[in-house]
Amino acid sequence: MKFIYCPLCGRKLEEKYSWDEGGVPYCPKDDMLFFDVPKPCVVVAIIKENKILLLKQSYIYKNSKVLVSGYVSPDEKAEDAVLREVKEETGLIVDNIKYLGSDYVKGKDLLMLTYIAYYKSGEIVKSSEVEWLDWSNIGDALNEMSEDEIGKAVVRKVLEEIG
Repeated sequence: MKFIYCPLCGRKLEEKYSWDEGGVPYCPKDDMLFFDVPKPCVVVAIIKENKILLLKQSYIYKNSKVLVSGYVSPDEKAEDAVLREVKEETGLIVDNIKYLGSDYVKGKDLLMLTYIAYYKSGEIVKSSEVEWLDWSNIGDALNEMSEDEIGKAVVRKVLEEIG
């Protein structure tokens, strides 16, 4: 979130130097700094044996498959968001969730927290926001994710992780 106006009084913010943070949006009336905050999201590679779960969501990428992803709600931990998003989008239960790192999507202010998780149980139940999903050979995933650079980076991390 980029602050332009004070959320307390509504005045237009000005820039104020804040030690090692540099210029920060500031409200002189409320004497308050408002640090810009990216929106945290999770993206998770779900693994089952030598397969990875890929989805098709044209509103994200027209010609590319993607991994499960979604926003972290204000009242939840990122790992809980992984469990929730996987269940909502696929109907599956995962475990052995491991953090792989983060990526930033410029222009969208998204902080993508990347994870690997392993299939535990359940049958695939496609959410209405998903056009298609199925298990793919993990070795083919990079080719199937032509437009999704962050997803491909996650798959590369997964390939390193599982050897």
